[in-house]
Amino acid sequence: MKNLLTFIAIIAFALALSSCKGKSDADLQTEITSVLATNPDFSGIVVDVQNGVATLSGEVSNPASQVAAEEALKDIKGIKSVVNNTTVAPPPAPVQITADDPLTTAVQDAIKDHPGVSATVNDGVVTLTGEVQKDELKVLMQKINATRPKKVDNTGLTIK
Repeated sequence: MKNLLTFIAIIAFALALSSCKGKSDADLQTEITSVLATNPDFSGIVVDVQNGVATLSGEVSNPASQVAAEEALKDIKGIKSVVNNTTVAPPPAPVQITADDPLTTAVQDAIKDHPGVSATVNDGVVTLTGEVQKDELKVLMQKINATRPKKVDNTGLTIK
């Protein structure tokens, strides 16, 4: 009887010890993924968990999101540390639009080899009218777009 009680105590201790181990890396990764999914600023982040260490990679839109993602994971029970390898996306390049006077000069130069085409410029918008051969249209549009207008309206252009 004494041996039976000792055996039961050993089994109970072993089960209790193994249950104190904590969450698995897979469980932590699932929990982290759901935490990151709650914030759209974290949509570009990928996480990998190894031995309780969460490694973040990917791209965020600003430094505040980068810090916030790391802080959100530190509160998760079972995470030993967070390695933040995310990068901040560069700001979009500003679009350059040529002013009307130099744009008009550049557009007139671009259409000089297309005698059936005329163009007007108003507030950065180039409006093309007239007729152009189908095989010349691509070249004409490349020339016009190279002048950096805000928009090209070629609905008045007839293609032969």
